[in-house]
Amino acid sequence: MVRLGISMLVFLVFALHSGRWLPLRLLDVVEAFTYDARVVLTLPNSGDPRVVVLDLDERTLAAEGWPLRRDKMAILVEQLFETYGIRALGFDIVFSEPDDRAMKAWEELSSAQLNDVPGVAERDAAIRAQLDYDRQFAEAIRGRPVVMGFFFKQAVAADEAAVTGSICAPLLDAGATRLYAVDFLAPAGAGGNVPALQAATPYCGFFDNPIVDDDGAYRRVPLLQQFEGALYPSLALALARVALDHPAIALEFDPPDRRVSMNLERVRLGAVATPVDQQVAVYVPYRGDNRTFTYVSVTDVIRGQVVQPEVLKNAVVLMGATAAGLLDFRSTPVNRVFAGVEVHANIVSGILDGSIRQRAPYYSGIEVSLLLLIALLLAWAFSRLTAALSAVVVLAVVAAVMGLAFGLWSGALFIMPLGVPLTFTLVLFMAHLLYGYFIESRSKRDALKAFGQYVPPELVDELAAKPQAISMAGKNKEMTVLFSDVRSFTTISEQFKDRPQELSELMNMFLTALTGAIQKHRGTIDKYMGDAIMAFWGAPLDDPDHAVNAMLAGMEMAQALRALDAPFAKRGWPQLQIGVGVNSGMMSVGNMGSQFRAAYTVMGDAVNLGSRLEGLTKEYGAAIICSESTRNAAPSDWAFRELDRVRVKGKREPVTIYEPMGPKEALPSELRQELARHRGAMQLYRAQKWDAAELEFFNLSRTGKAHPVYALFIERIMFLRANPPGKDWDGTFTFDHK
Repeated sequence: MVRLGISMLVFLVFALHSGRWLPLRLLDVVEAFTYDARVVLTLPNSGDPRVVVLDLDERTLAAEGWPLRRDKMAILVEQLFETYGIRALGFDIVFSEPDDRAMKAWEELSSAQLNDVPGVAERDAAIRAQLDYDRQFAEAIRGRPVVMGFFFKQAVAADEAAVTGSICAPLLDAGATRLYAVDFLAPAGAGGNVPALQAATPYCGFFDNPIVDDDGAYRRVPLLQQFEGALYPSLALALARVALDHPAIALEFDPPDRRVSMNLERVRLGAVATPVDQQVAVYVPYRGDNRTFTYVSVTDVIRGQVVQPEVLKNAVVLMGATAAGLLDFRSTPVNRVFAGVEVHANIVSGILDGSIRQRAPYYSGIEVSLLLLIALLLAWAFSRLTAALSAVVVLAVVAAVMGLAFGLWSGALFIMPLGVPLTFTLVLFMAHLLYGYFIESRSKRDALKAFGQYVPPELVDELAAKPQAISMAGKNKEMTVLFSDVRSFTTISEQFKDRPQELSELMNMFLTALTGAIQKHRGTIDKYMGDAIMAFWGAPLDDPDHAVNAMLAGMEMAQALRALDAPFAKRGWPQLQIGVGVNSGMMSVGNMGSQFRAAYTVMGDAVNLGSRLEGLTKEYGAAIICSESTRNAAPSDWAFRELDRVRVKGKREPVTIYEPMGPKEALPSELRQELARHRGAMQLYRAQKWDAAELEFFNLSRTGKAHPVYALFIERIMFLRANPPGKDWDGTFTFDHK
C-alpha cells in the first residue's frame, strides 16, 4: 500500500500539471524538447516543388534599393504571372504606407521650378500617371490570385487606432461565426495595407503568430483569428485556398452537432482536411532547415533572369525577406534563426499534401491515462520485484513510451505526450528508490502513528510535512471543544452484563463511527471517557474554521449513529442516542499531566461550558447544542434554532444556546418558515406575552415533526404565568444541576 501511495502522490502532482491546474514550467520545457526532437529526427529534408519562396535578399536590396518601389512590384507581379506562369502569390509583407515619394518630388519640382516651362502643364497628367506607383501595383494585382499580408495587434494603446490600413472581407462574418463556441484567438486591432492595394484583390491573410511558445519557438500557428466578431484566415490558409481554386471552408467537429473547442477536429478546404487544435492552430510541419524550399531572388524575377524558370511554373509563391537588415527571422525547433516566410511555406505545403500532425483535443486525457497506467505498473513492480528487476521494468516502460510516441508520430501523424510521461517515470523511479533506502526513523514513524489515533490522517500528513508545527508546550488560543455522550448508557450497559464481549464490540463500533465524523472535519480526539468523547479543533494545527468544523462534525455524528441502527438491530442491540455540546472560546492547550503520565489536552472555562451544554441536550430534546460564541463564529449563511438563554451550574453569566441547522440554502423552505415562527415565539416569550407565546408554541407543536422544545416552553409558560418573574426578568433560565 505504501508503494501505491507513493505512485499516487507523484501521479497527483503530474495530473494537476496535465490538467493545467498546477502548470509546472519545467515539465513544459521537457515536453517542448521531446517535441522538437521528434521534429528534427523525422525531417524529410526535401522541399516541396509546389511551393517557392520569392526572396527579398541582400542582392535585391543592392540592385533595386529599399524600400522597393511599387512600380517595380508591379513589374514583379506581371513577370511572375505572365512570364513564369505561377499559380498564386502571397505577400509575407504589409504595404502599410503609400509609395508617393516620386509624386511628391514631381509636385514640388513642377510648382517651384518648372511652373513656367512650356509643355509642362500639358504633360502633367501623363507624368503623374507614370509616378503613381501604387496604382500601377494595384493594376498588376487586380484580377489575379494574389493574397495580401496583414497583421493583427494583440493590444492597442489608448492613443492608437485599432485598425490601420485596410484588410479584406472576412472568411466568415460575425453572424456565421456566432454558430461556433470555439476559443478563437481574438486580437484587439489590425494593421493592413494601403486601401488601393487591398481593394485590388479580395484575398488577404494575417502573418502574425500570437501563440508563440514561452521559449519563443514557432511550433504552433493559428489558421484563423476572430476580429470584431468575424473570422479571418492566416496567410498560409488563404494562399492554400486560392491555390486550390477557392473551395468552401468549413470547421469540422466530432460529433458534428457539438460546435465547441473540445470537439473541433479539422479545418476543411473542399476535399483537403487539416487537423487543428482547440485554438484552430496547426503544428508547423517543418520539412527541413533553412532553404529547404526553392528560393528565387526578387531582383532576378524583376529583370527576367531566373536561372531555372521552370521552378516557378504553376507554383504557389510566397514573397518574404531574408536580408539581414529586414530581420524577418523566427526561432523554430529546427533552427533558432529561421526565415519567417519559410514557416508559412511549410504550412502551405502541409495543407496541400496533408502532412500536418494532429494533437487531439483530448491530449490531456491521454496524458493522464498514460501516467496512471505507469504509476500502477511501477507500484506493482516495486512492491513485488527486486530493485534490479524493477529497474528493468522502468527501462521497458521508457522504451515502450518512446516507441509508441514515435510510431504514432510517423505512422499516424499523431502527437502523443512524451516528455511528461518520461519525466514522470524517472521521478517515480527515484521516489521508490529513495523510499527503499531513506525511510524515516522508526521513532518518528511510531510517534506519528500514535498521534494518528487522535487526529485525522490529513493532519498527520501536514504535521509530518511541517514538524516545526508540532509543539506540546501549553498555550492559550481561540478554539472549539466538543463533548458527546450516549443517553441512558447505564441502562443499556445493564443489558450486556452477561455479554461483556458484545458490549465491547458495540462500544468499538459506535466510537469508530463517531471518531470518523470528527476526524473528517479536522478534529483532534482528546479522550474517550467510557461512552463519552471529548474532541477539540484548532490544535495542533491552526484551523480558522474551527467552530464550523466542530458543528459539522457534531451534526454528522448523529447521522453516523443512525447508520448503525440496521447492523445493531440485526444483532439485537438497542438503538443509541447521543447528545453533543459545542463551545468556542479561549482555552489552554498542550501536554498536561504528571511526570508519570501526560496527555495533549485542553482546559479552561470554555471547556467546562462545552461539557455543560452536552448535558442540556436532554433537557431541550436536541441532538446538538452550541453556545452563542460558536454561533457568532459561524458564517452568516448558517441557520440556528435558538433554544434558550440559560445560566448553567457553576457559572454566573447567562449564555444563549442554539441548535445548529447548517447552511440556510440546504434547508427545506418549510423548515426555514418554522425557524422564523420560532424566533417570533421566543420574542413573545421574553416579552412576557404569555398567551400569544403559548398559542404560537402550541401551533408550532402541531406542524410536521414537532420539536420537543415547543412542549418545554408551553409547560414553562404555564409555570411563569402562575409565578410571574418580574419586570426585570431577562429571559434567563437557571439550572441547578449539570
